[in-house]
Amino acid sequence: MLVAVRSAGALHRILDVLPVFEGDERIGVRFTLVPGSDFDVDALAALERSGARTVAWDEACDAKHDLILGASPKGPLRVLSGRRVLLPHGAGFNKTIPGEGSPRLPSGLDPHYLLADGEPWADLHALAHDAQLAGLSRHCPAAAARAAVVGDPTLDRLLASAGHREQYRRALGTGGRRLIVLTATWGPESLLARRPGLPAELISQLPYDTYQFALVLHPNEFSRVGSCDLSRQLAPALSAGLVLAGPYEEWAAVLVAADAVVTDHGSTALYAAALGRPVIGAYDGGTELIPDSAMARLLDRVPALSAPAGLEHALTAAASVDTAALADAAFARQGESLGRLRDALYRLLGLAPRAVPVAASPLRRPTSTPRRPAAFAVRAEVSGHRIRVERLAPGTTEAVHHLAAEHPEAGPRQTQSAAVLWRRASGGGAVMPPSSTWTAGGWTARVLDDAPGCRTAAAILGAERCLVRHRTAGTFTVRVEPVRSGGKVLRADPAAVVSAVHAWLGAGEQPVAPVSLLCDVGPMAIRVRLEDAAPADLDYEL
Repeated sequence: MLVAVRSAGALHRILDVLPVFEGDERIGVRFTLVPGSDFDVDALAALERSGARTVAWDEACDAKHDLILGASPKGPLRVLSGRRVLLPHGAGFNKTIPGEGSPRLPSGLDPHYLLADGEPWADLHALAHDAQLAGLSRHCPAAAARAAVVGDPTLDRLLASAGHREQYRRALGTGGRRLIVLTATWGPESLLARRPGLPAELISQLPYDTYQFALVLHPNEFSRVGSCDLSRQLAPALSAGLVLAGPYEEWAAVLVAADAVVTDHGSTALYAAALGRPVIGAYDGGTELIPDSAMARLLDRVPALSAPAGLEHALTAAASVDTAALADAAFARQGESLGRLRDALYRLLGLAPRAVPVAASPLRRPTSTPRRPAAFAVRAEVSGHRIRVERLAPGTTEAVHHLAAEHPEAGPRQTQSAAVLWRRASGGGAVMPPSSTWTAGGWTARVLDDAPGCRTAAAILGAERCLVRHRTAGTFTVRVEPVRSGGKVLRADPAAVVSAVHAWLGAGEQPVAPVSLLCDVGPMAIRVRLEDAAPADLDYEL
């Protein structure tokens, strides 16, 4: 069997299908790279990462194959010898590329790509929904005669992964925050092309302890720009905690973990909708979206995001839309795709499948963990013994109370400007002599000596304990209680609590330890106790 791929995205789709052949030693699989794509370099790299055995295109053209699998009708697949199968390339046929093929038709429905000398060159068109079959019947009836509705294997992997949602969120460091995923297709009308600054704008204007942001890009965008350049272009957002999801499996795991999705006209958001996630539109219009497609109908029904400040309102509006019902227009036979595909593919091979159960496998946990920001612009509101803090990216244009920075990770410019400096304890570990280690008491005192603009220095000793030294109020052990809710234990970042304590100490009231405070950090109300500095905490080795 030959797998013919033009792009990394097409390869990823087929990898979700190959489990239909698991346990069958009769099937040998080879991969080849179809020439002519602008994205073939990344496709070759993806093939190498997959561990696939490859054959050169010329060699593939000279050989006879029992079955050929492809996930794109573009390119010279028709010259390959053997029974050919076209698999779904995405969530339906929602987008057309101006200047390619027939006007206003996606390639998956376009006779320009599906016919050779007036005849369909594929022996099977695998579709995800009856509406897609109806569309193919209108535009290319000869190809529709060879089509079957089997469902979507990628969606079935997402559905099979629903029970792993908490594990994915833990891997992403989401905690009690709301995970908002931005999804972007490729091309001149994509979210990243039209609104390249949106990820950084959202992060700079919305509180870090309330929202986490992730970006899911079409694999073609990874290929077009490259990971190095993407990291450079997105650097402000990445340094502030943006998750850039990988183009295989990880993007889908991030959607499972998501609380809501902000999308352009790319069909990735239909997968989130099928999971019941709220969807917010961020498509500025153009010529690529096909009217009355499943994606067009979804965007017509969901609220639109015109500016970052409108996100919270849009989230409220999006929660009232039944996105799963809208996604039903793109996905049929949910949970059945691999079984239906196995029957169809083995029928083409003239073989009986092995008596091995076939089921979609859960997605692996995300590994693209976000960077932990080293500095925050902090808004603080003190009302008696209750303090609310909101931490934003340092470049925000919002009015803030103070700048807080981690020493020395934040760098000289931010550490010199910060009113709050904190350091996290290393967590111990054997250090072979000779060595020199700061104590928490020694380090906090030294910081206030060296940084005249700093008002509070804090050593974070663990998830529930800090040593806080204020320039005028004194030195305290700060104990942070975890929040227990619904059978879960939630913990705030102690650095956020340090900013709350700093704001309270600077409000003018002289503390008499011990004293209890209530700190509102994101969705959590954290109980905090200030005590006289414990000797063991002063001597704690950082």
